Amino acid sequence: MRLHRCSLTIASFLVCLLLEPLPIRYSYAEEGSIVDGAGFTLYDMKSIEGSDERVIEQDPVCDRSKRPKILSVEPDEAKPGEKVTIKGENFGTKECFHGVAFSAAGAATIDYTFINDTTIEATVPDVPSGMSFIDIVAGGGNARSKAFLVLAK
Repeated sequence: MRLHRCSLTIASFLVCLLLEPLPIRYSYAEEGSIVDGAGFTLYDMKSIEGSDERVIEQDPVCDRSKRPKILSVEPDEAKPGEKVTIKGENFGTKECFHGVAFSAAGAATIDYTFINDTTIEATVPDVPSGMSFIDIVAGGGNARSKAFLVLAK
């Protein structure tokens, strides 16, 4: 063992290392593989292999530059189960419209009907009476109404 020959004193050990350096072993990772769509890779993972033109053609184009705005809620008070009409601008298309929420309802799913770019009809959820806000989420962002009064059943 070479370390034994060089271990008499610290000084002779250092001289010995300079004259007879320890062999350094380099280890390399295993060779990679060729994966369709990714080319050469070290990981055996599938990569994106391109796009499907049929999917792209069906994908709606949502205009994210137009922020939605709620102008009015009619009526401005209603009981749970009744319908209200939300009027505004830049609600987008049916495919780009994401939903309606009442602040008093938390994460509850709200039933709504998309009429057009300026009108949504929503059903007031079963929540305790009091003030609430109505939020809409469209392709260009979200908008909040003025306070809305939920009446007792």
